[in-house]
Amino acid sequence: MNEPSPSTLRRDWPRLLLTLPAHHFSAALREIKEQCQVVDLALPQAGLALLQLRDGALAEPYFIGEIPLARAVVRVTDPEGRQSEGAAQIMDDRAGLARDIAICDAVLAAGLAGEELIHALLTQGTRLRAQIDAERGALLTRTRVDFSLLDGVSEGNDL
Repeated sequence: MNEPSPSTLRRDWPRLLLTLPAHHFSAALREIKEQCQVVDLALPQAGLALLQLRDGALAEPYFIGEIPLARAVVRVTDPEGRQSEGAAQIMDDRAGLARDIAICDAVLAAGLAGEELIHALLTQGTRLRAQIDAERGALLTRTRVDFSLLDGVSEGNDL
């Protein structure tokens, strides 16, 4: 159950990989970068983005604040000449981390050299994500409040 299934969606890869500490990427990516040629299609960037939502009553847009955002787009060519493009856009202020996630995306998407290393990272991320979700679920269960007890208390105390 903690293994990433073959049907794990590509959109979930960054989430699973970002669950791991960033230093977990260094050894795997060092090996992939030695085997493959990585070209930035767009310079990795980090900065702030405005987060926009819509008002629930009038459906008017408003900005609730800024979030850190890093993005990268890369092309990876393996020793056999196969190419793949990968991209990442993450809520983080480290452009290098976004580039690493984009490299993982490209390698996994096309099954390039080093795919096994990234798949192992995905497996670790899946296990850690399941553990975190279980802990959060337990906290949610312990903090559940039953408001039905308040229904009959204040019948004569209308404010």
